[in-house]
Amino acid sequence: MDLLEYQAKTLFRQMAIPVLPSQRIDFAHDLKGLTIPYPVVLKSQVRAGGRGKAGGIKFVENTIDAVAAAQCIFNLAIQDEYPQVLLAEAKYDADQEVYLAVILDPVTRRPLLLGSVQGGVNVEATMFHIQKVVVDQEFSPFYARRLTVKMGLQEHHVLSVSNILEKMYRLFVEKDLDLVEINPLGISSTGELMALDGKVVANNQALERHPDLVLLVNEQCSDTSAIEPTDLPTNQPNFVELDGNIGIICNGAALTMTTLDQIIATKGKPANFFNLGGEDHFDLTETLLQNFYEGLTLVMASDRIKVVMINWLGHQTTTDQLAEAIANFLQRQNQSNTLPHFVLRLQVTEPESHLAKFADLPVEIVANFDDAVKRTVALSR
Repeated sequence: MDLLEYQAKTLFRQMAIPVLPSQRIDFAHDLKGLTIPYPVVLKSQVRAGGRGKAGGIKFVENTIDAVAAAQCIFNLAIQDEYPQVLLAEAKYDADQEVYLAVILDPVTRRPLLLGSVQGGVNVEATMFHIQKVVVDQEFSPFYARRLTVKMGLQEHHVLSVSNILEKMYRLFVEKDLDLVEINPLGISSTGELMALDGKVVANNQALERHPDLVLLVNEQCSDTSAIEPTDLPTNQPNFVELDGNIGIICNGAALTMTTLDQIIATKGKPANFFNLGGEDHFDLTETLLQNFYEGLTLVMASDRIKVVMINWLGHQTTTDQLAEAIANFLQRQNQSNTLPHFVLRLQVTEPESHLAKFADLPVEIVANFDDAVKRTVALSR
């Protein structure tokens, strides 16, 4: 799950990573109450890259220009994504811009520190100068300093930039993240550091351990602003009706909120959602199966439903059993009802063998979360 810039900077503040004074803007007229002195920069809050080149970032000198610029940005789609929120931020003059990131290396399965002395929008220049350090033992400040030296930073910047990297690494570990990125980290002529832009990617499978991240993401979606994580019990089923045409079934409050948010962000319209609860199920018990069938029945009951997304995270044995249970349930329902489309996000073994169970049923199995959401929204149109 990709967080928006203003959400990433909320986490940066919690880690004492320096960020500029800023204000969230939900409507253009909010700028009449701006508390940040001009000049300011207005930034489109979308997950897509290339905001600056697309016109999603504008510098303004006064309220009249700011309101007009905000109206333009709100109506500007960047890679088919319209912003629901803008970020108004103080202007900053950087003498140098560098790139920093902490990611999980898929090859070594260890955290990887990345840095480049060429930060900013020129991606090719950034990647040409990129330096890497694998954290192959218990983390210490040595790893951060080693990266800054490899980057070729001036000696008087090594300690301060290393300190930022240490805080990024701590955030990466504490929140079970897939990526923490600052691009660029601005360095002023006086040596002051400032995270001018930030990106954070949360691990979907770890969200149940971090309700603060779920709440942070939930703040973005006006359609779900009345839904709090406390409204979604972790260990018991919960059904909520909305106004769209997509049904959602998940196991766990955080996973439900993440799925709901991502469908809305992809311009889908949820009709309802059913949270099966987040217990660690090692077996498909009779109680769990009964609750799941109850959820399917409730979700499918609405005449508006065009597609149902089932997003299940669990043990392999339970997931395989659940796929078979879904197939049996839908086969029975198909004899007397017209079924909506189903997108199953299940980490099953041997997907081909499971697909055979869904023969003649409008069902697709998609392992990747983002792909499953995109397919669900596409089928709903």
